[in-house]
Amino acid sequence: MQTYEVEIKSLLGSPENAQKVRDALKRVDPSCTILSHNKQRNHYFIGGELANLSEVAREHLTVEAAARLDELAGNAKEFSVRTRDKDGQVLLVVKASIGDDTSANGVARLEFEEWIQLTLEELDALVLSAGFEYQAKWSREREEYVCRGINITLDKNAGYGWLAEFEKVVDETSKVVGARTEIEAFMKKLDVAELSQDRLERMFAYYNSHWNEYYGTDKIFNIE
Repeated sequence: MQTYEVEIKSLLGSPENAQKVRDALKRVDPSCTILSHNKQRNHYFIGGELANLSEVAREHLTVEAAARLDELAGNAKEFSVRTRDKDGQVLLVVKASIGDDTSANGVARLEFEEWIQLTLEELDALVLSAGFEYQAKWSREREEYVCRGINITLDKNAGYGWLAEFEKVVDETSKVVGARTEIEAFMKKLDVAELSQDRLERMFAYYNSHWNEYYGTDKIFNIE
């Protein structure tokens, strides 16, 4: 079964604004507590074909996961491929756009995430062998919460500073609009604003052109 990720981002910038979100989560739901705090490295790739990636990754996936990746390869028009190291655990991530959103940063996307029994460097080599090339490397610290059925992450990103993400995962395209409406209402209760897609794309493009300056550091930039 394919899943659809509905996610809205809010640029917080400062640690003080991140704390305001933590406080607001507690105000909305006093039982809300942090579920995990982890460090991540995320590597983005461009230039290849999903069908080739599906073939080289097959031996490292379950039968069910391989079938889902095959289906995604057969239907995705625009997609984003990433590898992720989350405190030593490694994932292969593919996001495909639905509608007019981009696959890299869109609000609603088909999502494929699977744990892989390889190191990040080994998985990167596998993706590169399928004809992809590096787009950029990202690093972040992530706090994860669940509140009122919505997944919330607070990320301290190299380049971006603090960023909040509000997400619901649904199993049918017919549920996407309702999920977005629910997230928007929840964000209003927290008094946080959505980061516009056009500004996010400008930030993403700038980071991709300068990632060597920011990856693994606390340096941030501001793009309006």
